[in-house]
Amino acid sequence: MASQNDIYCVIMAGGIGARFWPKSRLDKPKQFLDIFGTGKSFIRMTYERFADRIPADHFLVVTNVRYKALVLEHIPELDEKQVLCEPIGRNTAPCICYAAYYLRRLNPQAVMIVSPADHLILNEQAFGDVVKETVEFAAEHRALMTIGITPTRPETGYGYIQLSDNRPISKVKCFTEKPNLELAQTFIQCGEFLWNSGIFVWRVCDIIDAVAAYLPEHHALFEAIEQDLGTERETKAVEQVFSQCRAISIDYGVMEKADNVFVHCGDFGWSDVGTWGSLYQHSRKDKYANAKPVEGCYTYDTRNSIISLPAGKIAVIKGLRDYIVVDTEDVLMICPRSEEQNIKKFIDEVKFQSGDKHI
Repeated sequence: MASQNDIYCVIMAGGIGARFWPKSRLDKPKQFLDIFGTGKSFIRMTYERFADRIPADHFLVVTNVRYKALVLEHIPELDEKQVLCEPIGRNTAPCICYAAYYLRRLNPQAVMIVSPADHLILNEQAFGDVVKETVEFAAEHRALMTIGITPTRPETGYGYIQLSDNRPISKVKCFTEKPNLELAQTFIQCGEFLWNSGIFVWRVCDIIDAVAAYLPEHHALFEAIEQDLGTERETKAVEQVFSQCRAISIDYGVMEKADNVFVHCGDFGWSDVGTWGSLYQHSRKDKYANAKPVEGCYTYDTRNSIISLPAGKIAVIKGLRDYIVVDTEDVLMICPRSEEQNIKKFIDEVKFQSGDKHI
């Protein structure tokens, strides 16, 4: 049984949320937005999700240096030393290494819960129960734990985890990253696969052992600066490491290679809300299946569309079917829902023509 004094939560909050452009921007990405109009940003909801079980001083947030002030604005309970600042984005493996080696300095017995900052969870109680059981398993075994989600559709935008058996906690047979539709349908039919939530639980010593085994160059870089973490030398040391560090996800770098990976199956209304399409699925809709503002949006002969407007803006929309309409102060995007995978291409074109000012 893990002691409460040994449990820490690490929130990964460094992404730029490009698939939510033009609402998500470089200066204020998705994790800091109140996408659902609840009065709380994604990162605030993530913090509160764990705050009942974990004291404020046992949180770390890993983010890009440009977002440090935003993190402290949205989670004022944190001390600025709890915000670990990446100088450049290097995917999730370096992010998790930074937090793990930092935590080992604080508490070598630490159990880490690692959560993205921008996911939606509808059943908080069920989620809390799964996390508790996962922490207990990780604390008592040399296990790298992930939480898997019972799939509800053949989603091609998620990674999948194949189970070894049908117990609530199962050894992982294999990972498959974002399959095509035919393969995703096969996964759903066979019943052996879960969605990969990207939420991890492990003892600090176990993840560091795995990094040493499967990402030895990352281990060497972070171990070399471990004594600088939490000191005035930290910023310079981290800048040096990230400039040399290969960008790689923890899934590719460690989880797909390790032989001690386990998954806890969960069913608690999870979504990574990674795209306008996934936001549409979770949004309240009118009788014509449009997800749109309650006030200021007048639609005629329009169906199955998602519309986002700035507060106080009036929009009149006629004749659209299955569209995304996003208006901001300086960018208007109108795009078929079926083509939202092109948003990154739109961003590249806008950036090429006018620089970062609209990105």
